[in-house]
Amino acid sequence: MTGQKPLNGSVRALLIILGTLCVALGVLGMLLPLLPTTPFLLLAATCYSRSSERFYHWLVTNPWFGEYIRNYREGIGISLKQKALTIFVLWLVIGSTAWLATSQGWVRWILLGVAVGVTVHLVKMRTYQSCQRSVPSDKRH
Repeated sequence: MTGQKPLNGSVRALLIILGTLCVALGVLGMLLPLLPTTPFLLLAATCYSRSSERFYHWLVTNPWFGEYIRNYREGIGISLKQKALTIFVLWLVIGSTAWLATSQGWVRWILLGVAVGVTVHLVKMRTYQSCQRSVPSDKRH
């Protein structure tokens, strides 16, 4: 928030409310196949960064999605494990929804198209190797 012009109280409150709504939608997006997660969490980070240092810090240090947001915003990408798990869950949920929950052919095609689009996006994202700290072998405990 440093270097930005201070906001008046009503704009700040509106950004906090919008950020909180985006966090809620992002969390729902983790559970619902057609609701995106990343755009909502990134929008929440933007809203919080302009309105509340405390909320922004909570978001980017959150154990569920803080590292994900930081890595995405910094262009680091996501780990291969996260990619694989996300693609697996995506296809499991959308595939079962398309196959079991709808009889409309066009709805199935839309669902499968969304799954293909998200899969392509995830595959194209940068993959990073998680840094593992190694303990020198000559250290004794």
